[in-house]
Amino acid sequence: MCELFGYSAETEYEINDYLKTFYKRSPQHPNGWGLACMEGSEAVIEKEPLQATKSHYLKERLSFPVLSKNVFAHIRFATVGNEEYSNCHPHSKKDNAGRRWTAIHNGTIFDFPPLSKYVKIQKGSTDSERILLYIVDKMNRAEQQDKRLSGKERFEILECLIGNMAKGNKLNFMIYDGEYMYVHTNYKDSLYYLEKDGAIMFSTYPLTRENWKKVPFTRLLAYQKGKLVFTGRNHGNEYFDSEENMKFLFRNFSEL
Repeated sequence: MCELFGYSAETEYEINDYLKTFYKRSPQHPNGWGLACMEGSEAVIEKEPLQATKSHYLKERLSFPVLSKNVFAHIRFATVGNEEYSNCHPHSKKDNAGRRWTAIHNGTIFDFPPLSKYVKIQKGSTDSERILLYIVDKMNRAEQQDKRLSGKERFEILECLIGNMAKGNKLNFMIYDGEYMYVHTNYKDSLYYLEKDGAIMFSTYPLTRENWKKVPFTRLLAYQKGKLVFTGRNHGNEYFDSEENMKFLFRNFSEL
């Protein structure tokens, strides 16, 4: 599976050391890396379909300070979709209201029929990109007739979508809409957070010996400027590995 890193803060803070530690885990996740620095409707996304520790570009990039209030990083272990640039995370798309949604995913969607329609229009071939397209499409539909969604309304829509999608699927997922960073995990002990200097960081595994804690799972959380602003209800759709799902992953991996 992939690994995730997220950062939200009120002020910019150099996070190169955390990113370097995160990317050092890439030998076990060799199919691509990505980095997004986000602010409002803009997102600077850099990525390659290459193991992070083998990337000369990434090494040079991390020799300069990474300064942003909102950051995503990703290392990919391909389970759905070939090793290509278009399949690397983060994925990003603007909605009709001009918000840019940027997402990273660790997991697999085994069965969720509403995503099928996006296979023909996505740029790559990952289920992760289809999740993003589905979310943006739902937000666009909710904002028809010149209705502008509030932050609370966007959270409630996303909470419903994620809760339904999590049933039977592994959905460790982060998405930023230009205002809020949404975080979700439904796989036990697979996402941690660290609060430090008015900021919050998330990682699939603790990156240091600091006081990392487990992210509450099976519920959607929303952060703004490093602070928790919305907490969703426990949807109860915890993901468990099964023999059937492991066979699905092995079959897909053997075809890459």
